[in-house]
Amino acid sequence: MYYGVVISPCHGQVEKISIKGESRIYEWENLFMIKSESGELEPVQTCLSGEVKSLEVQEGDYVIPGMVLAYIKEDLFVTGSD
Repeated sequence: MYYGVVISPCHGQVEKISIKGESRIYEWENLFMIKSESGELEPVQTCLSGEVKSLEVQEGDYVIPGMVLAYIKEDLFVTGSD
């Protein structure tokens, strides 16, 4: 069993969370939208697929680069993307 993390790429505010706790995610799916300090909306994706184990932020939270947004219980299913 492997656990992965989803981290923030920038300083900003969490505008939208597209996933729920205990839900399944797939590679390159938009998981979060962060409004950066420059006003740009930054999508947050991951190269993992698996089950969301915990969300570490809520909409409206301020985040910094490298901050953990979610923990994912990674599965080893082949999804067909290279």
